[in-house]
Parts: sequence; C-alpha cells; structure tokens
Amino acid sequence: MRPPTSSRRLVPAVADGLLAVFMIGFTVEAGFAIDIPGFRPFDAVGVVLSVLVNAPLAFRRRAPTWVFVLLLLAWAGFLLPGYWPGTSALALLLGLYTVAAHRSVRVTALCAAITLACETYTAIQAQLIGSAWTAVFQSVLLTAVAWTFGANAGRLAQRNGQLRELAAKLRQEQEDRARRAVTEERVRTARELHDVVAHHMSVIAVQAEMARYVFDSNPAASRTALDVIGRTSGEGLDELRRMLTVLRSGEDDETYVPAPGLAGLEELAARVGAAGVRVEVSARGRARSLPDGVELCVYRVVQEALTNVVKHARPASARVSLTYGADEVTVRIADDGRSERSSEGAGHGMIGMRERAELYGGTLVAGACSGGGFAVTLVLPLAADGRIRDREAGGDRS
Repeated sequence: MRPPTSSRRLVPAVADGLLAVFMIGFTVEAGFAIDIPGFRPFDAVGVVLSVLVNAPLAFRRRAPTWVFVLLLLAWAGFLLPGYWPGTSALALLLGLYTVAAHRSVRVTALCAAITLACETYTAIQAQLIGSAWTAVFQSVLLTAVAWTFGANAGRLAQRNGQLRELAAKLRQEQEDRARRAVTEERVRTARELHDVVAHHMSVIAVQAEMARYVFDSNPAASRTALDVIGRTSGEGLDELRRMLTVLRSGEDDETYVPAPGLAGLEELAARVGAAGVRVEVSARGRARSLPDGVELCVYRVVQEALTNVVKHARPASARVSLTYGADEVTVRIADDGRSERSSEGAGHGMIGMRERAELYGGTLVAGACSGGGFAVTLVLPLAADGRIRDREAGGDRS
C-alpha cells in the first residue's frame, strides 16, 4: 500500500528542517572557532544573523527561487557588521543546488551568476587563498559543482516521477483488465447457465405438461414422461454441479462430468426427441478431433437451437448437419416448424450463440427457410491441425 500523500510530503519537509538546524549549528560553531584579524569577532548578533542566513533552507524545496533570494539578502546582512564571510557562504551554494534541481536553466543560470560573484567575493575577502585568480577558480569550481549536482538531482527526480506515473498507469491498467476479466467471466457464466437451464427446463416443462395431460388416459405414457423428466433434471443438475465446481476451483473436477462436446449430440437429440421434436444428426467430411472449446461451442449452439424448436415450433422435426471442411467446421440446425421466429435474433439465446461464434472467430446466421421452417448455421474457421486459426481455443471451458 502506498503511503498517504501527506506522509510523502512530510519526509522532505522534515529533512529540510534538519538541514537548516545543522547549518545553523555548523555556522555558529565555525564563527566562534575562527578568529581572523580585521573581522568582527563572532558574538550573539552573529548567532542571530547565522540563524537568519540558514533558516530559509527549511523551505528550500517548497519555494526554491524565493529561498535563494532570502539567502542572498541574509548573507548580505551578515557581511554588513563585518563578520568573516566564509562562515555563511555555504548556504548560497545549497540554495543554488536547490534552484538547479527544481527550476529552469534560465533561472538557474541567473542564480549561478549571483552565487559565483558572492563566492568570489567571499574567497577574496576571507584572506585564506594566495591569489585572486585562485579565489576565482575555487569559486567557479564550487558554483559548477553545486549547479551540476542540482541539475542531476532534478533530472533524477523527474525520471522517478515519470516512473511513478508509469507504475500508476500500469496498476490502473491491471485493475481495468481484472475488472474486464470479471465481467467477461460473469457474462460467460450467465451464458452457460442460460444454455443449461433453458434447455433442460424446456424439456422438463414439455414432459410435465404431457404427463399431466395423459395422466388418467394413458398411465404408461405418463410414466415415460416422468422418466424423461427425471433423466433430464439429473443431467441438468450434473452440468450445474460441474459449472459450480469449476467456478470454485478454477479447473475441472474428475468427479463430475466433463464439458459436453460433439459426442453428446446424439444424446441431446434423444432428449429433445422425448420432448416431441424428432431430431436427425448427420456428419460429412473427414471427422477429426477438435479443441474442447470448439466442441463446447458447437454443442451449445445446437442445444440452444433445438431448445428454440421445442419452445416455439412444436410439433416439428429437426436436422443437425455437421460438416468438416479443410479449414472450417460447419453445423446447420434446420427444422420444418413454424417460421414466424424472426424476432428471436433479439433474444438472449440468439445473442449468446452469436457471442460464442465471435469468440472463436466464426459466424452465425439464423433465419427462416424459403420452404418453411427455421435454420441456424454456425461456421468456425480452423487451422490444418484443428485449432482455431487466429488463436488457440479451449479458453471457453466452463
């Protein structure tokens, strides 16, 4: 967890305050330790002036330019009584360092020129260096060092700021991706629940209606309908249990049935047939193994299409044609029932079928047949080895 903004601001403020206290103590100690003829002895007034010279350093990062101006004025005030200038000159170098780290080159150049003049005056007046040229050289060196180190510190801080911004953007993108993944998982789960519940409940409802209708007149047919209800409800519970297991653990559990695929089409056709819709399943082309996600996509589309026949077109018959092509697999579900189903394209089932097709780069076309009835055609592109051409399938396993 990142520290609060106030805490991040407090640390530099405390460091600058400690720097100001250290510089005050250093200047006072140096003032009392050095006694050079021709300068006023260090006394209480010198202590006060030393505090005024170095105290602005506590705010150096908050207002670098104004702090430099205050340092300059305080330094000039320190010289007026005649104190030795060497004890207060270091504050100007720290001020220049701060300006170079936080301000433009133009402002820094002006402050550097002022600092160079002040440092040269201090070196000459301090009477510790042999010649004026040596004093100038020392002043240029100190000023250049302060400017260079400050500029490097500014570039480093700017780079760190950019890295922090980049890290914040990356965290935001990760959070966005996580939210999108959760949303996509919810949509996928809702689609699976719709397919499972809608199909099995439609078959159960039809059989229950038939059992109630023939309960007195044909007990054998009623018992058959109840048997179909029992098997269908059991299969539905198995699929729901499998889905809940995957949602809990993130992977399939061997104790439950696997995701349905092409091998389950015959059983699906028999179940729909028990609901009053005769279904014929046929396959053409060279059959080959397909990824689990592709098989699940085909199964769910066939299941939803046949469920729609049970709900909207009974009595009818349907034909499921599976065709293996060189680079695609096609499944067509056609029935001969009522064709007034053009509005199904707006339903959740039809939307779910189209979303499944798009997930694997395929297409789904649905509409009334010219000779009557309704047809749904799913086309999924495949590579030579049976995989999805553009991306690997299998991520849709529930």
